[in-house]
Amino acid sequence: MDLFEHENLNRNLLPYDGTVLYFGSIISLQQSDVYFDELLHGIDWKNDEAIIYGKRIITKRKVAWYGDYPFSYTYSKTTKHALAWNRILLELKEIVERNTGESFNSCLLNLYHDGNEGMAWHSDGESDLRKNGAIASLSFGAERKFSFKHKVSQEKVEIVLAHGSLLVMKDTTQTHWLHRLPPTTRVTTARINLTFRQIEHFNIQT
Repeated sequence: MDLFEHENLNRNLLPYDGTVLYFGSIISLQQSDVYFDELLHGIDWKNDEAIIYGKRIITKRKVAWYGDYPFSYTYSKTTKHALAWNRILLELKEIVERNTGESFNSCLLNLYHDGNEGMAWHSDGESDLRKNGAIASLSFGAERKFSFKHKVSQEKVEIVLAHGSLLVMKDTTQTHWLHRLPPTTRVTTARINLTFRQIEHFNIQT
């Protein structure tokens, strides 16, 4: 099922077993350009690492992890420690919280340099995350297709995420659905994605 921005604003995109809301572009084109540039040059980007079949993989995609506290967060069998919020991230967090009515204490950022970089099928089911809590995804830069696949029925839902747009996954979405950012040769420019999260069970690095 292919979904388009103008037809699905603030409607649940999933047919069952979860809730995904797409708010469309919540930030103007001009301001989104400014945020993209500030994030590109003002974030402490690092190449991501993952343990796959016992092998350490370093990705071309870059990531960064920020939060209220210097807590640790583990995914793909690697652990990251949160940096302190900077001005631009606090500003964007306030915008996201105002639009969603949710509160967040952390943000995982991804930098995809072009369409060759993506994310494989996965769900954000780490034990550190609030159970059935909201994850807010804010996108800047190149428009990219974002896909969902039900874990049992294999039904798929796809939407194109626009520059300056907001998408929220919550309720039982992570339990029943996988999601991914498929690679594409059609996209030759960069995309920055911010996923605001609520971490509940964490260790503070001292």
